[in-house]
Amino acid sequence: ENDEVIRRRGGYGASRLLDRIDWQALASRQQRDPLLICGHSDFTAIQAGLLAQANVITFSGPMLAANFGAGFLCWRQILANFGAETLNTFTEQHFWLALRKAQFTVEWQGDGPQCDAQGTLWGGNLAMLISLIDTPWMPTIDKGILVLEDVNEHPFRVERMLLQLEYAGILNRQSAIVLGSFSGAAPNEYDAGYSLESVYAFLRSRLSVPLITGLDFGHEQRTVTLPIGANATLKNTRQGTQLTLSGHPTLQL
Repeated sequence: ENDEVIRRRGGYGASRLLDRIDWQALASRQQRDPLLICGHSDFTAIQAGLLAQANVITFSGPMLAANFGAGFLCWRQILANFGAETLNTFTEQHFWLALRKAQFTVEWQGDGPQCDAQGTLWGGNLAMLISLIDTPWMPTIDKGILVLEDVNEHPFRVERMLLQLEYAGILNRQSAIVLGSFSGAAPNEYDAGYSLESVYAFLRSRLSVPLITGLDFGHEQRTVTLPIGANATLKNTRQGTQLTLSGHPTLQL
């Protein structure tokens, strides 16, 4: 039987821990008695470090304070103190799908070129990954499927960070790029009407790999759970988009 470790919330501070963590001890712990580790946002730094340093697969998905609530009765009173909202049905279904199924498929109506790509799924929060470039905690993955999301970042800032990944040679080394939600930024005078759709079109004009958008993944109440470090197959056709994941740890019931 596995234990689950679910991050309470995001925010900041994970980067302070990176040079203090005994990564090999964590890897040994995972080999001996695997934990199913789930979180996102600031926690992306820890998840990326585990993948880069020890090839440990974790889950990018909902967190206690931000997502879980009435659906988990034994935690209800505790979560009330954290201001948790009721767990979205879509989010709950996809959370258990990822943790219980050795292979599962996420489907959505994606926007982007037709493609059939395979590789290691990796990524998470865009700003946190940018902060890890040229550090020991940034995974070095070629021909992967890179999935990204963020919150409270204006489109021009999202573009700037994605361009940094391109200039670092990371984007064009992938088999495909999948973008989730980029929400929470209110338009202001600096945007000058520049939209996320404009960002996506600009990047597609530059990249040699497919860029697929529209995945419910990120800081929204409606979000899928994805195993970071798992095997992935991405198919995008006129009928829709499918992302199939396998090779990740699951609950042993």
